[in-house]
Amino acid sequence: MTVIVHHLNNSRSQRILWLLEELGEPYEVRRYERDAKTMRAPASLRAVHPLGRSPVVEVDGHRLIETGAIMEYLVARAGGRFGPPADAQGAIRYRQFLHYAEGSMMPPLLALLVVNRLGLLGRPARPTVQGMLNDHLDWLESELADRPFFAGDAFTAADMMMSFPLEASRARGGLDGSRPRLIRWLGEMHDRPAYRAALKAGGPYAYA
Repeated sequence: MTVIVHHLNNSRSQRILWLLEELGEPYEVRRYERDAKTMRAPASLRAVHPLGRSPVVEVDGHRLIETGAIMEYLVARAGGRFGPPADAQGAIRYRQFLHYAEGSMMPPLLALLVVNRLGLLGRPARPTVQGMLNDHLDWLESELADRPFFAGDAFTAADMMMSFPLEASRARGGLDGSRPRLIRWLGEMHDRPAYRAALKAGGPYAYA
């Protein structure tokens, strides 16, 4: 059965396309474009799900939301490919980063986006929010000191989940060459053939 991905440009749904490409799973993309001024999703996405957010995936008679939950479902459906490593510590890291990407890393990034859009009004808050984000980036840099991927020695769905917040950090959150391990990791993610195929399938992507 073909997986249907309701894909909003420049959104978290890009990671779902990437996972499906890595899995070699057939899928159909239904595209939605953000409003150029407000960057909000179109009203047509609310016809798919009342929250009007992306990704929304239709698979096996289910309509799924939330990137991490969709990742877990598709990984399990594929027999655990790109799932947790066999060792206990690797499995813990896998689950940790699968949820950390949205639960802990994205809030300061979103706060920084709002603060920057406030212009002069947001200027007093910028150092505090950037400092919060820097704490995350410093920790993530240290996490890659003794292994090539976030869960361990092998590429997993946890790396796919981490791509979006780190791409956003590279674009607007201060991630630069002062954190070479994160820059190296991000470059390797962008060099994966499945990542590039997902970009072609999803269309222009501002954080790539």
